[in-house]
Amino acid sequence: MSWSDLERLVADAETSPALQQVLGQCHSRQELLRTARQLGYRLTRADLQNAWLEHHNAEEVQGADKASNY
Repeated sequence: MSWSDLERLVADAETSPALQQVLGQCHSRQELLRTARQLGYRLTRADLQNAWLEHHNAEEVQGADKASNY
């Protein structure tokens, strides 16, 4: 359930400058989690870690695809 809340938070932040501003003031993952939870999103540390890994792996795949074009 919390992964869907992370997706919802991202979608909401993409359309809400006010939410972007609030989240942009977070200086750590812990602060981001605390703020998101106060806003009603049920996120966990594992959700953030999994999202980071997914993003990082996607960047590596894209980099490998670009390198294979040469």
